[in-house]
Amino acid sequence: MARISNAYLLPRRRTYMIQSADLKRGASTSEPLAPGRALRLQAYGGPESLTVDSVSAPEPGPGEVLVSVKTAAVNGIDWKIREGYLRERFKLTLPATLGIEMAGVVLRTGPGVTGVKPGDRVMAAIGGVGAYADHLVINAEKLVLTPASLSDVEAAAIPVAAMTAWHVIQAADFDLSGRRVLIHGAAGGVGGFAVQFAKAARATVFATASTNSLPHVRALGADEVIDYRQQNFELLARDIDFVVDLVGGEVVNRSWAVLSPDGLLVSIAATDLASRTPPGRRGVFLSNKPDTARLTAIAQQVAVGALRSTIADVVGFDDLASAIERNRTGHAPGKIVADFTR
Repeated sequence: MARISNAYLLPRRRTYMIQSADLKRGASTSEPLAPGRALRLQAYGGPESLTVDSVSAPEPGPGEVLVSVKTAAVNGIDWKIREGYLRERFKLTLPATLGIEMAGVVLRTGPGVTGVKPGDRVMAAIGGVGAYADHLVINAEKLVLTPASLSDVEAAAIPVAAMTAWHVIQAADFDLSGRRVLIHGAAGGVGGFAVQFAKAARATVFATASTNSLPHVRALGADEVIDYRQQNFELLARDIDFVVDLVGGEVVNRSWAVLSPDGLLVSIAATDLASRTPPGRRGVFLSNKPDTARLTAIAQQVAVGALRSTIADVVGFDDLASAIERNRTGHAPGKIVADFTR
């Protein structure tokens, strides 16, 4: 499949020049760094609860790396944390910096780090929050080297969406070849990768999306695309072997009717799936898992055009709060990425 259009991306030359300038200023030495920006949650609530604060650059400890963050992608979990829906799962001490995936440049390494060095371009799903900051300390084992042909904007859009989709598709405990798969929310970042992974497994893919996103999902390879605003998926998708729920809510309850008797429903959105699974049916709630080897392989596939990663929009750091709200209310297919260098 073709890679995403460069119309969605900033010029790569500008991105690389900025990264090189970081190192020329001596950022990889032990000299003190100037304070940086951080988008921090002050209290649970709406967009007004997020502020851009000036914070000191942290120092990496043993096994850790200090990264100059260049880009970070927006995810649905951002506004769910912001509004307090996940306060029991993410016990944060406020104020807390949000953001769960990023791309940037290694500035410093702590004792015992051997896999990366200052100047390396890296990307990661950080396994927590803190990516919406100019400086991030992260365990070196979570980092993946960014392929040279990917811009930082492209790289930041991959880790969470691609790895979540990979683990969801792998959760099927049977061969998907020739099976019927239904993917709810196929136009999003996770959904786009899920469609491609399911097709690579030789499944027949049914996918739900909004009216404006239908052409995009078809281009990803879905066999049957259902407009959830205009059509009832229960009438169009029958005898489904594997349901991938990326939406939650009443979609889960409606999906049991189309699932074959021995089929499986996997959700990343319905945390209460266990209590909503009818007797005799199979439902699994899935959380993302780190797998840097798999992420490295997927990033290379995107870099050579074997997988497609879609950018919905690119915003600046100061527009992050509004971008998080836009993720909640709806946006174009793909991921919103914040470019900190804008």
